[in-house]
Amino acid sequence: MDRSHGPSESHSTAREGWLRAAVLGANDGILSTASLILGVASAAANHHNILLTGVAGLVAGAMSMGAGEYVSVSSQSDAQKADLKQEQRELRAAPDAERKELSDIYVQRGLDADLAGKVADQLMAKDALGAHAHDELGISETTTPRPVQAALASAASYSLGAAMPLLMVVLAPQSLVRPVVAIASLGSLAILGAVGAKAGRANLTKAMLRVTLWGALAMGVTAAIGALVGAAV
Repeated sequence: MDRSHGPSESHSTAREGWLRAAVLGANDGILSTASLILGVASAAANHHNILLTGVAGLVAGAMSMGAGEYVSVSSQSDAQKADLKQEQRELRAAPDAERKELSDIYVQRGLDADLAGKVADQLMAKDALGAHAHDELGISETTTPRPVQAALASAASYSLGAAMPLLMVVLAPQSLVRPVVAIASLGSLAILGAVGAKAGRANLTKAMLRVTLWGALAMGVTAAIGALVGAAV
């Protein structure tokens, strides 16, 4: 049946790389900056110092997230490139053994031996390295690491997330900074959990509860430590 004009299928796999980085960055931006603000505010800092601390946290956190994501994904990319080079050497040194290896993979997936051999022959005749990369190593266009994309997504999403509690500091009077930042941050974390779950086709309620509960715990602990330090100084 010709499906060339039918509706295109949408899968979450192609979104996994940037989605993971963006969700992690935004979540960390909200939680880290809100916790930092609550900790400083609980130590009886003035409004100016609270805002200054939040801005410093935003800049430092965004740079750290971007750099960390770039290094991490670059390492993954280097590992994939090394695997591809090794596979290329093996194809040159023992093409028959590699052809059998590919054929065996298709047999394990349910093809009979004759058909698996024909499929392996045709795919290797067209692009031997590409066939082995996809079916033996699990490397494809959608799973190829993109360090710069991941780093930019992490830094940008962290900054956007961190901007929310900072905006609450600007808008709220100092006497209400802590409850306003806490409530707005928990609400934002819940929304972020819902967005991430919907995009990744995961359980909505579970994702929202998970991120909100851990966020509340992190902010509560930081605020308590800030209060203790403020009382001791």
